[in-house]
Amino acid sequence: MAPTPEAATAEQVAAAFADNKLAQVLYHDWEAQTYDQKWSISFDRRCIEYARGRFEAITGTPDPLPYATALELGAGTGFFSLNLKQAAILDAVHVTDLSPGMVEAAKANAEMLGFSVEGRVADAERIPYDDNTFDIVVGHAVIHHIPDVEGALREILRVLKPGGRFVIAGEPTTIGDRYARRLGSLTWKATKAVTQLPPLREKWAKDKEALDESSRAAALEAVVDLHTFDPDDLARMAVRAGAIDVRTQTEELTAAFAGWPIRTFEAAVKPGALGWGWAMFAYGSWQRLSTVDRLLAKVVPARFFYNVGITGVKP
Repeated sequence: MAPTPEAATAEQVAAAFADNKLAQVLYHDWEAQTYDQKWSISFDRRCIEYARGRFEAITGTPDPLPYATALELGAGTGFFSLNLKQAAILDAVHVTDLSPGMVEAAKANAEMLGFSVEGRVADAERIPYDDNTFDIVVGHAVIHHIPDVEGALREILRVLKPGGRFVIAGEPTTIGDRYARRLGSLTWKATKAVTQLPPLREKWAKDKEALDESSRAAALEAVVDLHTFDPDDLARMAVRAGAIDVRTQTEELTAAFAGWPIRTFEAAVKPGALGWGWAMFAYGSWQRLSTVDRLLAKVVPARFFYNVGITGVKP
């Protein structure tokens, strides 16, 4: 396992405000060893089904499977590509990320699962692979971190083989991000206040050092989250980049209204205070509300949903 990065200092956070690339590396290196826990990421049936579901929802009718050569852009700890490999959607997997810590975490997760991946530290605006290399490029919650999104889409198309597909999932919509951040902020403040009450403090409250770290993480998160997207605007951007057969898909409305307070509450309490029962409650709630959201999608405009995914093909 890669060594755990030290928490960012206040001075590093201040410097990151003036250098977005530094902010991206600092934040994601910092998060690398706790990211899976923070976002309830796993590589079991639950997340395999989640990743496959997102992939199928975005692509509609998929190409013949599996894709022989795949690249995950901004792979983080490998959540999307490694679970898609386990779902027999991807075969040979390559992962890239601007954060060395994330690349090492993804490689370690692959090794834990019994296979290996090639990993490279890479800027999504300058992907270090030759033209026409991959059958598919995937990403999850990545392009909102990239300064030049259209440029990154051009790079994605460059490294794809003719007829190759890209699939990007989990990007925040403009309206969805607005209500998610508001819900998260309110939940954080309420949880922090309640867990400091004497009867609850010992079991539930984070100590001051952990709270200070969380505050610095929140400050950096505001720097690294660069974009939100209107689904139609995102589709037009992909077309300008040169993609054909472009399609967007949104999801999570009621699921986001519940999910953001749940995830924020998980991050705000002392590590270990919540058990497996809570995890299953949170996942079950997301599943049930996602079913409701699929029905609401027939009548509610796409721009009101929290997540947008996009796919397109290289001519």
